[in-house]
Amino acid sequence: MSSETEAGSPTQPPDSIAKAASELNNLLQIISGTCSLIEDILKRSAGSEKYLAMLRTSIERAEKVATELVKQAGGADKRMLMHPDLAAFAKTKSAPPSSATPQSILLVDDEKMALMLVKRILSEAGYRVATAQSGFECLNLFRLHPRAYDLVLLDLTMPFMDGEETLRRLREIRSDVSVVLCAGFVEQEKLDRLMSAGLAGYLRKPLAPDEIVSHVRSTLQSLKYSGDNASGDVSAAV
Repeated sequence: MSSETEAGSPTQPPDSIAKAASELNNLLQIISGTCSLIEDILKRSAGSEKYLAMLRTSIERAEKVATELVKQAGGADKRMLMHPDLAAFAKTKSAPPSSATPQSILLVDDEKMALMLVKRILSEAGYRVATAQSGFECLNLFRLHPRAYDLVLLDLTMPFMDGEETLRRLREIRSDVSVVLCAGFVEQEKLDRLMSAGLAGYLRKPLAPDEIVSHVRSTLQSLKYSGDNASGDVSAAV
């Protein structure tokens, strides 16, 4: 049977669709994050709302296209997930925990613009944020101060060392490190495997600033309550 469609063009292999979905979602994360920042600056400018509304509508349309690509490539269909052991605490404890010192997050992404935007979002939400542009840089920072970070927000698709390999090496340094995977695309089978192994959570790009902050806050809050209520080191699984 020919590998070409009836129209005569070759069928696109799933891995190409997966790469396209990942790249599109990464770009949408940057665009939507930038749009939110611009909106804060221009919300008092006359006539700006009309153009911002057009931009938001275009982003929403592009997100639907990206979602369809993710489905075709067999990617995870959920936009946000939390490890079941932590989700139970998130449902019963809604108020963010008070802390005398800001909680610390290690943010890892090879996209410089995305890194800058998410750092600003989390910093403005009151977190201390360290950044790394690669798995190697992440590991170097983590080795220096393995107990300094309450959460690692880790990109999946990075050159030389991807998020899955970085996660494995982080756990070699500190077995109870809490990690949330942040990706434009991840195969459902791989996500299931990582969640079963104790991944604290998953975020699929693109996400609005309030969604990022809400998920990070809920995850950190749940980690705290799970630790407070466990007789052993429950957080070691995540």
